[in-house]
Amino acid sequence: MNVYTTDKIRNVVILGHGGAGKTSLVESMAYLSGITSRLGNVAEGNTVSDFDKEEVKRKFSISTSMVPIIWGDTKINILDTPGYFDFVGEAEEAAAAADAAIIVVNGKNGVEVGTEKAWDLCEKYKLPRFFYVSNMDYDNASYREVVEKLTELYGKKIAPLFLPIRENEKFVGYVNVVKMAARRYVNKNEKVECEIPDYSREYLDRYRENLLEAVAETSEEFMDRYFSGEEFSEAEIVAALHANVSDCSIVPVTMGASLNLQGIVILLDDIVSYMPSPESRRIAGVNMKTKEIFEADYNFAKAKSAFIFKTIVDPFIGKYSLIKIASGVIKSDDVLYNEAKDTEDRISKLYVLEGSRTIEVKELHAGDIGAIGKLNASTGDTLSTKANPIAYGKIEVSTPYTYKRYRAKVKGEEDKIAQALAKMAQEDLTLKVVNDGENRQTLLYGMGDQHLDIIASQLLTKYKVEMTLEKPKVAFRETIRKSSDVDSKYKKQSGGHGQYGHVKMRFSPLGDLEKAYEFSQEVVGGAVPKNYFPAVEKGIQESVTKGPLAGYPVVGVKAVLYDGSYHPVDSSEMAFKTAAIQAFKKGFMDANPVLLEPIASLKVLVPDKYTGDIMGDLNKRRGRVLGMNPDHKGNTIVEADIPMSELYGYSTQLRSMTGGSGTYSYEFVRYEQAPGDVQEREIEARQKAGEE
Repeated sequence: MNVYTTDKIRNVVILGHGGAGKTSLVESMAYLSGITSRLGNVAEGNTVSDFDKEEVKRKFSISTSMVPIIWGDTKINILDTPGYFDFVGEAEEAAAAADAAIIVVNGKNGVEVGTEKAWDLCEKYKLPRFFYVSNMDYDNASYREVVEKLTELYGKKIAPLFLPIRENEKFVGYVNVVKMAARRYVNKNEKVECEIPDYSREYLDRYRENLLEAVAETSEEFMDRYFSGEEFSEAEIVAALHANVSDCSIVPVTMGASLNLQGIVILLDDIVSYMPSPESRRIAGVNMKTKEIFEADYNFAKAKSAFIFKTIVDPFIGKYSLIKIASGVIKSDDVLYNEAKDTEDRISKLYVLEGSRTIEVKELHAGDIGAIGKLNASTGDTLSTKANPIAYGKIEVSTPYTYKRYRAKVKGEEDKIAQALAKMAQEDLTLKVVNDGENRQTLLYGMGDQHLDIIASQLLTKYKVEMTLEKPKVAFRETIRKSSDVDSKYKKQSGGHGQYGHVKMRFSPLGDLEKAYEFSQEVVGGAVPKNYFPAVEKGIQESVTKGPLAGYPVVGVKAVLYDGSYHPVDSSEMAFKTAAIQAFKKGFMDANPVLLEPIASLKVLVPDKYTGDIMGDLNKRRGRVLGMNPDHKGNTIVEADIPMSELYGYSTQLRSMTGGSGTYSYEFVRYEQAPGDVQEREIEARQKAGEE
């Protein structure tokens, strides 16, 4: 592959709702640019960008893939991202590396939740963007409805560059709003000039007016010309569009039918014409030696630096770090310094990825995207030189809140699974493995149930180990509500020395659930010698790890040793410790023991129209709504306290109630007494598990 300079590079992320047609669009681009000799199809599982076994099986994208499209003298690095919300981390990583975006909208389904989420992601990274309305060859596709909905959502920024020509419900051509000319398709993607249909005139005039208004706003001279009724030339409109798209003040809407290759050539031309090259984008890091701001700005003349925006770990092809060059020119044989790991690596080979295929390149200029194999580095790390050690900000990805317990299906494969998951977590920043020692379980965190199921499936296909996912145990606690007074004697006689320990103890609520216990003694006259006090405390310390009620850790107990007796020969530390353990068991059960359940502080962000459904569901889950605040963007933030045990399955329920538009986050805040029925159910379940 040739070397491309910064001005000849476009980095474009493809975003949109699941099933909108993103991968089909990328496939048609790959075919038209000559990467493939045959047009692949998602249904047949033979596309360039969906190459993973799970993607082929499930017929949707799971991870971001890169396809460099050479169009004329320009290289367009296309980043094809998944649209399903469980894989949002992939889209977030790709958006952090892109300089522009194409948001794909299904012409048949219209604007969906994923469309709006894609817009929000573009806003976060200030990405210039296009809307591409796909599936225009479908009978019930409506370009006009999509444009109207987008205008309703985002206002005058929306600028349709085309109008479809439809005859007998078929997509047969288009009108170019910039050129004021019409084209009719013959043989799928070939086209000939034709008359502008009369029925298009009304919308054409309206769209043209919007476009000219936006162009006029780019300068005072244009504004004067616009008001005096002067026409702008095509070149002036194109130049103004380039400026407006780059500063996000205009969002063009284009269209096509990917499987028929219609509208794709125009889209590729428009990417080159209107979307910015990296040299017009800004990026800054910190020089770790001087502590000064390093304004890289994709300048090839500055000290070399790059950041890793994605990691690919595959048991067959190995590990690749996907990099975006932020400054300078990186060549094979360069020695690069990783500030985060404090390591230096000599790069033997530089690659460009084309789906699953690696293409070796000699060098990559500022703004370009490539890959380095077998690098000791993680996503978010910066590569630079030891003379100029640079660090860029870490990539922000969504926090995973859905979790399940996992076990190895075959005993003895726990280590294999742990190693495989560690590799998968390098690839997927929204995957977390947490060891819950208290409940003796290992938890797998992800973005949703589907995410976790696919992780389990990939574990089997890629690493040949199988795990089962199940409902996690909840970390309950035990405490007491009343006081008790206990007399406990441990006496054992067996040949020679016996065992004798005798304690009288009081137990009462401590009033502090942060501490497990507090021990003190009020022994008078040496009834229990001082040297046995630590043994008594040790007995209490051991007892609180597993409470007598249901085997959960104990919190908030005050234990006072006030009397007892000893035997000058038979007493020992062991005997007093055992007497204290017996005293604790009896004293705890006599002092109105209760189970405490963990409570989370939950925040749910939903469009206003779903607020009632959310409230009803939270009530069913024993949630207490504390407040509702508008975010002034048509959403409500519902704040509630909810038992952690009731959050199981919440992600799936929230998506089904809100069509995927609701999001939530939570954090543990405190323990509260569990209601009687919950307590009974839990104690019974623990007893049954103990018997088994």
